Amino acid sequence: VQLQASGGGLVQAGDSLRLSCAGSGRTFSDYAVGWFRQAPGKEREFVAAINYSGGRTDYADSVAGRFTISRASAKNTVYLQMNSLKPEDTAVYYCAARRWQYSSNWPEYDYWGQGTQVTVSS
Repeated sequence: VQLQASGGGLVQAGDSLRLSCAGSGRTFSDYAVGWFRQAPGKEREFVAAINYSGGRTDYADSVAGRFTISRASAKNTVYLQMNSLKPEDTAVYYCAARRWQYSSNWPEYDYWGQGTQVTVSS
């Protein structure tokens, strides 16, 4: 499975962005996808995840209620809709995939996209 993350950019606090994670391969629908982020000097942290069918999702407390993860199976794409962005959301965002069920623990993912920069100015 190959992953391509896109959609990052520079926005102001309170704005919205939608990140996309495009997966290649016939079996992408067998994979759960997680979004993680890493700010300079900080550990990589869990943001959100969705299971292979799209029927279950999970969010970090810091983004719950502001971010929404979804998947469009026909497009082999997982989205992360980010609303009410805050300066502390500034980071490089990565999508990752593992078979079937998601995890909030990044080492448990097998495939990673290249990352997309999100910068939120105050």
